[in-house]
Amino acid sequence: MKKAYLGVDIGSISTKGIVINENNEILADSYLWTMGNPIHAVKSVLNEMSDKLDKSHVVVNAGTTGSARKLIGAALGARVVKNEITAHAIGTLSVIPDVRTIIEIGGQDSKIILINNGVVMDYAMNTLCAAGTGSFLSSQAKRLDLELNDFAELALTSANPAKIAARCTVFAESDLVHKAQIGYSKADIVAGLCRAIVLNYLNNVGKGKQIKSPVVFQGGVSKNAAVVKEFENELQTPVHVDPNGHLMGALGAAVLCKAEKEETIFNFNITDINFETKGIECTYCPNNCEIICVLKNKELLDSWGNKCERGMAKVNSQKAV
Repeated sequence: MKKAYLGVDIGSISTKGIVINENNEILADSYLWTMGNPIHAVKSVLNEMSDKLDKSHVVVNAGTTGSARKLIGAALGARVVKNEITAHAIGTLSVIPDVRTIIEIGGQDSKIILINNGVVMDYAMNTLCAAGTGSFLSSQAKRLDLELNDFAELALTSANPAKIAARCTVFAESDLVHKAQIGYSKADIVAGLCRAIVLNYLNNVGKGKQIKSPVVFQGGVSKNAAVVKEFENELQTPVHVDPNGHLMGALGAAVLCKAEKEETIFNFNITDINFETKGIECTYCPNNCEIICVLKNKELLDSWGNKCERGMAKVNSQKAV
């Protein structure tokens, strides 16, 4: 039996999955849109990876990360459930051991992770506003009647990027319309947007941080060559984009599974099981805790959100299971 390890990164925009062997080599991977339904997205990712995986390998542990890590961790019976900072750091270090700075810009949030000698020393996240994220770029591409895949190519042709404020999506859109009305070309406008994203990131998420080389850029926005170029111009240092950068969170979760002493054989047939979540408001005290219950074929699998034992009493009294 050849051992393998599963990592799943469930984000608000995309869901990523990866299976690695004991040498951290990728055996199967998948990247799909979450579409507001993380359980369905994970099932689709698992189905896709199951078809790719050589049957001589057996997944002996699973790990999850991302915004829906608790939900999917409970559904998959994952032994490892880690936050994005830890997962991205571990995943990146497994590929680039001397990395010092990780820049990550995803669909709806962004983060920076500072590493020294393989240890996370500092980090920051921006989750309050979508300005400067992948969803921001997508909405502006639609406004300009452009395919997102053409965005970077067009931006790289500009010799005079428009000055656009991207601190707020509302102001950015207003600024974009104004620049178009006074005659800026689409190439100059999209180049200005790419530069604005970089400046917004450095002035907010990266504010006060000592960004040192090697610098690694991850997340969906890292696929935009124009944004990469602007980061290199501003930081005056090369910015590395790994071909599998979009999988680093899932890779980190999978790598962390290898450290687990106990092993649990993972069955990909889990995709045939019916999972659902149910929210219950506990009224036994003024806290009014919202308890999230995960059900597997109508039976309670896990729950969280209660601040005291009364919460579980509420779950049982409501027969949420």
